[in-house]
Amino acid sequence: MALDSALEGRTFPPTAPYVVSRAKIAEFAVAIGLDPMTDVAPPTFPIVVAFEAMQQLIGDPSVGIQLQNVIHGDQRFTYSRPIRVGDELVATLTVESLKQVGGVDLIRTRTEVATVSGEPVVTGHARLVHRVGAP
Repeated sequence: MALDSALEGRTFPPTAPYVVSRAKIAEFAVAIGLDPMTDVAPPTFPIVVAFEAMQQLIGDPSVGIQLQNVIHGDQRFTYSRPIRVGDELVATLTVESLKQVGGVDLIRTRTEVATVSGEPVVTGHARLVHRVGAP
Protein backbone atom coordinates (compact mmCIF):
# COMPACT_ATOMS: atom_id res chain seq x y z
CA MET A 1 0.00 0.00 0.00
CA ALA A 2 1.26 3.50 -0.84
CA LEU A 3 2.36 5.73 2.01
CA ASP A 4 -0.05 8.40 3.27
CA SER A 5 0.59 11.74 1.55
CA ALA A 6 0.20 13.42 4.97
CA LEU A 7 3.79 12.26 5.63
CA GLU A 8 5.02 15.09 3.39
CA GLY A 9 6.19 17.97 5.57
CA ARG A 10 6.42 15.91 8.76
CA THR A 11 9.39 16.67 11.00
CA PHE A 12 10.59 14.04 13.46
CA PRO A 13 12.04 14.89 16.90
CA PRO A 14 15.79 15.50 17.19
CA THR A 15 17.95 12.48 17.83
CA ALA A 16 19.76 11.89 21.09
CA PRO A 17 23.08 13.78 21.22
CA TYR A 18 25.99 12.05 19.49
CA VAL A 19 29.46 12.87 20.83
CA VAL A 20 32.08 12.88 18.07
CA SER A 21 35.24 11.25 19.39
CA ARG A 22 38.66 10.81 17.84
CA ALA A 23 38.08 7.03 17.98
CA LYS A 24 34.78 7.27 16.07
CA ILE A 25 36.35 9.47 13.38
CA ALA A 26 39.30 7.06 13.08
CA GLU A 27 36.99 4.04 12.89
CA PHE A 28 34.95 5.65 10.11
CA ALA A 29 38.07 6.83 8.24
CA VAL A 30 39.58 3.34 8.26
CA ALA A 31 36.29 1.85 7.02
CA ILE A 32 36.34 4.09 3.94
CA GLY A 33 40.09 3.86 3.32
CA LEU A 34 41.24 7.24 4.68
CA ASP A 35 43.94 8.26 7.16
CA PRO A 36 42.53 7.71 10.65
CA MET A 37 44.81 10.32 12.27
CA THR A 38 42.67 13.45 12.10
CA ASP A 39 40.50 15.61 14.32
CA VAL A 40 38.20 16.49 11.41
CA ALA A 41 35.60 13.96 10.26
CA PRO A 42 35.57 12.68 6.66
CA PRO A 43 32.99 14.34 4.38
CA THR A 44 30.55 11.42 4.56
CA PHE A 45 30.75 11.03 8.37
CA PRO A 46 27.42 12.84 8.94
CA ILE A 47 25.64 9.69 7.76
CA VAL A 48 26.37 8.28 11.23
CA VAL A 49 24.16 10.93 12.84
CA ALA A 50 21.71 11.30 9.93
CA PHE A 51 21.03 7.55 9.92
CA GLU A 52 19.72 7.76 13.48
CA ALA A 53 17.20 10.35 12.29
CA MET A 54 16.31 8.15 9.29
CA GLN A 55 15.65 5.28 11.70
CA GLN A 56 12.85 7.35 13.25
CA LEU A 57 11.15 7.58 9.86
CA ILE A 58 11.68 3.96 8.89
CA GLY A 59 10.98 2.57 12.35
CA ASP A 60 7.72 4.46 12.96
CA PRO A 61 4.93 1.88 12.49
CA SER A 62 2.42 4.64 11.74
CA VAL A 63 4.43 5.57 8.61
CA GLY A 64 4.24 2.08 7.11
CA ILE A 65 7.68 1.78 5.53
CA GLN A 66 8.88 -1.80 5.20
CA LEU A 67 12.68 -1.76 5.32
CA GLN A 68 13.03 -4.81 3.07
CA ASN A 69 11.28 -2.78 0.33
CA VAL A 70 13.54 0.28 0.55
CA ILE A 71 16.37 1.30 -1.75
CA HIS A 72 18.56 4.27 -0.81
CA GLY A 73 18.35 6.35 -4.00
CA ASP A 74 20.86 9.10 -3.28
CA GLN A 75 22.54 11.11 -0.53
CA ARG A 76 24.35 14.44 -0.40
CA PHE A 77 25.64 16.77 2.28
CA THR A 78 25.94 20.55 2.40
CA TYR A 79 28.29 21.79 5.09
CA SER A 80 28.12 24.91 7.24
CA ARG A 81 31.38 23.82 8.88
CA PRO A 82 33.43 20.63 9.32
CA ILE A 83 32.60 18.10 12.02
CA ARG A 84 35.35 17.96 14.64
CA VAL A 85 36.36 15.88 17.64
CA GLY A 86 34.33 17.03 20.63
CA ASP A 87 31.25 18.10 18.69
CA GLU A 88 27.99 16.99 20.28
CA LEU A 89 25.47 16.65 17.46
CA VAL A 90 21.74 16.12 17.02
CA ALA A 91 19.87 15.46 13.78
CA THR A 92 16.34 16.44 12.83
CA LEU A 93 14.71 14.82 9.78
CA THR A 94 11.92 16.37 7.70
CA VAL A 95 10.11 14.62 4.85
CA GLU A 96 10.40 17.21 2.09
CA SER A 97 8.33 15.40 -0.51
CA LEU A 98 6.48 12.19 -1.15
CA LYS A 99 5.36 11.04 -4.61
CA GLN A 100 3.90 7.79 -5.86
CA VAL A 101 5.22 6.84 -9.30
CA GLY A 102 5.07 3.48 -11.07
CA GLY A 103 4.47 1.35 -8.00
CA VAL A 104 6.98 3.08 -5.73
CA ASP A 105 6.96 5.83 -3.14
CA LEU A 106 9.70 8.40 -3.77
CA ILE A 107 10.57 9.95 -0.42
CA ARG A 108 12.86 12.99 -0.22
CA THR A 109 14.21 13.89 3.19
CA ARG A 110 16.25 16.73 4.65
CA THR A 111 18.23 16.13 7.83
CA GLU A 112 19.58 19.12 9.71
CA VAL A 113 22.61 18.22 11.81
CA ALA A 114 23.50 20.80 14.46
CA THR A 115 25.33 21.06 17.74
CA VAL A 116 23.27 20.61 20.88
CA SER A 117 23.49 24.40 21.30
CA GLY A 118 21.85 24.85 17.87
CA GLU A 119 24.83 25.74 15.66
CA PRO A 120 24.17 24.43 12.12
CA VAL A 121 26.84 21.97 10.96
CA VAL A 122 25.59 20.05 7.93
CA THR A 123 22.39 19.39 6.01
CA GLY A 124 21.84 15.96 4.53
CA HIS A 125 19.48 15.33 1.61
CA ALA A 126 18.40 11.79 0.79
CA ARG A 127 15.96 10.00 -1.48
CA LEU A 128 14.43 6.68 -0.57
CA VAL A 129 12.59 4.46 -3.01
CA HIS A 130 9.94 2.34 -1.28
CA ARG A 131 8.35 -0.42 -3.31
CA VAL A 132 4.58 -0.36 -2.82
CA GLY A 133 2.60 -3.53 -2.29
CA ALA A 134 5.63 -5.80 -1.95
CA PRO A 135 5.47 -8.61 0.60
